[in-house]
Amino acid sequence: MNNKFDALKDDDSGDHDQNEENSTQKDGEKEKNDRDKPQNSTKRKAVVPGPAEHPLQYNYTFWYSRRTPGRPTSSQSYEQNIKQIGTFASVEQFWRFYSHMVRPGDLTGHSDFHLFKEGIKPMWEDDANKNGGKWIIRLRKGLASRCWENLILAMLGEQFMVGEEICGAVVSVRFQEDIISIWNKTASDQATTARIRDTLRRVLNLPPNTIMEYKTHTDSIKDNSSFRNTKITL
Repeated sequence: MNNKFDALKDDDSGDHDQNEENSTQKDGEKEKNDRDKPQNSTKRKAVVPGPAEHPLQYNYTFWYSRRTPGRPTSSQSYEQNIKQIGTFASVEQFWRFYSHMVRPGDLTGHSDFHLFKEGIKPMWEDDANKNGGKWIIRLRKGLASRCWENLILAMLGEQFMVGEEICGAVVSVRFQEDIISIWNKTASDQATTARIRDTLRRVLNLPPNTIMEYKTHTDSIKDNSSFRNTKITL
């Protein structure tokens, strides 16, 4: 899978207009259409690999969020603030999105990119996430773009070898540091979380003394914080 990614890395295969919302439809018409449709038909058309494309094991969705620091965030306001960029099902579709996205190192302010399996929202409360947690690595400025790319390529290429445990990954750009994290389904499965930690060290080529932190989403919900009160591992 890695070779497919490497070969396609510089291939910009046209504009990724899948994520552009159709802004030409009038609001009134859209609301009426949504009301008239049965609940299950409001979902977007399934994303599938194109002819001769290299399918991924799972479909994934890119999300973006940005907020004003210092303002308390409720789960409802966070959900409203997170924007879906688009979903892809193949290596080629991934590169179409990724080649047009700003690199994390060029983001400003308090911004996050999220890449999650299709159907999983990047929220602690999501059914797929609520019993899970995340590994956290704090980076000095200047490293986020490379580490984020290495992390998501490893995730899409199924390098973590933990079955369906991986939910997604996040890069969080902050003023003093950048933070990358990878979320898994079952925080209590120590063998799985240890394997994810060791794979992270390898794919990011981290120095042996790098501090890695783990935090369950239950704890995040309790203290309404992503990165405070973590469990530190060397």
